Amino acid sequence: MRSTSLTEAFPAHTPAASQIFTTVLSHGPLTRSEIAGRTQLSAAAVTKAVRPLIEAGYLVEDIADDARQPVLGRPANPVRVDGGRALFLGIKVTGDELIAVLTDLCCRIRVARRVPLTSHEPKAVLTSTAEVVQELLTEADGFGVQVRGLGIAVSGDVDRAAGVVRYSPFLEWRDVPFAELAATTTGLPVTLDNDVRALTVAEQWFGAGVGLSDFAVVTVGAGIGCGLVVHGQVVAGAHGVAGEIGHVAIDPAGPRCHCGNRGCVEAIASDPAIVAQVREVTGASVADATAALALAHDGDPGAREVYAKAGAAIGRGIATVANLLGPERVIISGEGLAAYDLFAEQIRDAFAAAAFGSAAHCDLQTRPLPFEEWARGAAATAIQSFTTSDAR
Repeated sequence: MRSTSLTEAFPAHTPAASQIFTTVLSHGPLTRSEIAGRTQLSAAAVTKAVRPLIEAGYLVEDIADDARQPVLGRPANPVRVDGGRALFLGIKVTGDELIAVLTDLCCRIRVARRVPLTSHEPKAVLTSTAEVVQELLTEADGFGVQVRGLGIAVSGDVDRAAGVVRYSPFLEWRDVPFAELAATTTGLPVTLDNDVRALTVAEQWFGAGVGLSDFAVVTVGAGIGCGLVVHGQVVAGAHGVAGEIGHVAIDPAGPRCHCGNRGCVEAIASDPAIVAQVREVTGASVADATAALALAHDGDPGAREVYAKAGAAIGRGIATVANLLGPERVIISGEGLAAYDLFAEQIRDAFAAAAFGSAAHCDLQTRPLPFEEWARGAAATAIQSFTTSDAR
């Protein structure tokens, strides 16, 4: 793989400077006084941090007409992030394929690619990763700026700090140091994270979580995932598994989950669980989630009841999050939203019944997102690592 120049460091040497940059990234353009108001930093601290970012070209000052300039005091010109200043790669790994994107510094997707996986073996996934990275690096040459980092998002228990996939049930990986492997192979700095947490970063910076200090992202599909933002920070927990509502047991007599317990939300409401239950209830030989969904949409009562129970399980899982953390909003996403019309009512009814007190006022918002948006989330984690002083 061709080499990539990565000698330039981001000129944000303090947590305050990183905070200012990400604030402008999410909310800009902003004047210096607006930045100070949003970050609760002093005007002097904002001015000190903004100057090197402008000098290095990461922030751009929009010069207003002379007539609009104040006679005294600091300039009132808004500053914004120059998206073209750097490029990043993001890859979402599923059981079937790699979804890869090339983004700019504002995490806008410039190029997207999908590559099928022929094997779940780490070596095979690494080879496919290297191939798609090479393809996107070639695409990046046309933009005239360097690719500064690669984000990789994998489902399961992922230790971002160590760069290790502790356990991914869909890939059947245990303790795979994939960040180091990918960095050695591609020559890029690599940020490895859980796929739902990566999506949560993108939603916090650019999506339905912008401006919220406390919210959650719940994903429904091959698994049931949850990303948490508490007091403005994406939460991983001491062991990297915060937010695992898929493994909240809601029915001790329920179906066996792959984690070893019974009655987990994921054992009832994930796509594989729904397919298994539809087969058992209807006797139909449904091949996959698409076939199960079609059977339910055709009016089969047994299939529809399976989806209703799945919705109730999801609603109770979301209520658990609301009761524990009190988020302002829960964003529901994932490929499982294709069945939303079959279980939306049950999600809301179960949530309302299980949410305690004011937690029931939590805003539930559905947001269907293609896997390219999950890959964009992986790129957002790479941007986060590059621009956040304590993440490097």
